[in-house]
Amino acid sequence: MLTHQHMFDYQRDGYVVLPDLFSQEEVKRMIEEIERGEGVTQSHQRGPTDASGRNSKLAIWHDLRDDIWSAASIAPKVVNPIRILLGEDASFFHGKVMLKEAKSGGAWEWHQDYGYWYGQGFMFPTMISAFVALDAATIENGCLQVLRGSHRLGRLDHGKVGTQTGADQMRLNQVESMFERIYCELRPGSVLFFHSNLLHASSANESDNHRRSFIMCYTAASNPQLTEDGVRLRPSCPVGDDDAILRY
Repeated sequence: MLTHQHMFDYQRDGYVVLPDLFSQEEVKRMIEEIERGEGVTQSHQRGPTDASGRNSKLAIWHDLRDDIWSAASIAPKVVNPIRILLGEDASFFHGKVMLKEAKSGGAWEWHQDYGYWYGQGFMFPTMISAFVALDAATIENGCLQVLRGSHRLGRLDHGKVGTQTGADQMRLNQVESMFERIYCELRPGSVLFFHSNLLHASSANESDNHRRSFIMCYTAASNPQLTEDGVRLRPSCPVGDDDAILRY
């Protein structure tokens, strides 16, 4: 599914989009799982507040289970592009469902994922996220924004913005104009793959439409994680089959 052009774009821009990677039936099943409130989404946590005090809901987990989310996370159509973009075998890190609800979902401040994950002990930024749009992601409902090519900056210092962790505002003010801001409007089922050092944010949802998403995060299998007990290497991500989601 990935072309040489996709790989070139990812190296240059820090992200690439694969439209309609998940079918509408698969998206429908995932939304039904959210609305039933079962499994990992049964106790939605209130996400950290943004600078204005608003928040979004999220559910997060760090292991693979017998559920629809894990079936998606080990699907070949996800894992194989991850491996290709990383340039090596991948390990599952975590998954999360994010609920930016109509008229209430808060913003996510500018940050790099590795700004968080560095603090969790990962030695290298050879890490990647796969962002799945479950509802249409639009400018009006707070779609993801990225600074194209900003992953080449390396890791920036991060600190508290509201109760979120955000990129150093002084450095952000200095560099923001050097990169093109892209609004990642996505159809349901489309997937945005992006580098862990890519600066990204999203605005609050002031629209009448939900903006729900599912994000799968991976690290290169060779990327050591420093822990209190020593150095850890995560196991390689198993690979399932592309039809598994429809069995849930």
